[in-house]
Amino acid sequence: MDAIAKYYVYILACENGAYYTGYTSDLTRRYQAHCQGTANCKFTRSFKPLYIAQSWQIDGTKGHAMKIESFIKKLPRDRKTQLIQTPTLLVELFPTIAHHGKEIS
Repeated sequence: MDAIAKYYVYILACENGAYYTGYTSDLTRRYQAHCQGTANCKFTRSFKPLYIAQSWQIDGTKGHAMKIESFIKKLPRDRKTQLIQTPTLLVELFPTIAHHGKEIS
């Protein structure tokens, strides 16, 4: 069973105009890895991130963070844009979201 911890689900705006969605337990470290194009960042190695478009702090298990990430990845672009502009929409669907914001803490 997954341990309860703090995870982040995030959306990056990339140089090719695409959105990249991921999850992590350390948003700062993961964003830096995306920017550096390390081995675990295949998509953003090719299409560099411009900025964090939106992020949500998840208080729950890794599995729950992965479920939210998967939900976002399946959305069409216009719905992702809507989540970026109105992040509370995701909070309404997933009550374990503790905080949302663009900042890296």
